[in-house]
Amino acid sequence: MSQAFYATGRRKNAVARIYLKSGTGQITVNGKDIKVFFNRETHIDHIVQPLEATSTISKYDVDAITKGGGQTGQAGAMRMGIARALAQIDESLKTTLAKGGFLTRDDRMVERKKYGRMKARRRYQFSKR
Repeated sequence: MSQAFYATGRRKNAVARIYLKSGTGQITVNGKDIKVFFNRETHIDHIVQPLEATSTISKYDVDAITKGGGQTGQAGAMRMGIARALAQIDESLKTTLAKGGFLTRDDRMVERKKYGRMKARRRYQFSKR
């Protein structure tokens, strides 16, 4: 397998474009190493979950381009993109990835602010007198 497999992952307002090719397990995000780009170990663990579940962590190199949102959203988007790319490569991994919940889009978004409110639901302090 010399070609790169492409998949897109989304979470909150973040979008991750994932290119998966055979290699040694190196992960780069926007041209930087994953440990440089993500400052929390939990984000890195979150991203690597689909590779660990399918025991392919040292088989593929991951090259990701992320845009929008924050670090947590981008990590979630990368996780989904990696899972989708793995499902493309080997159809038999799809059941393992689906059971782990890696192929399901997390559609939770930030609720919009309403007029007459401080935030989406938080009201201004009520004063009787």
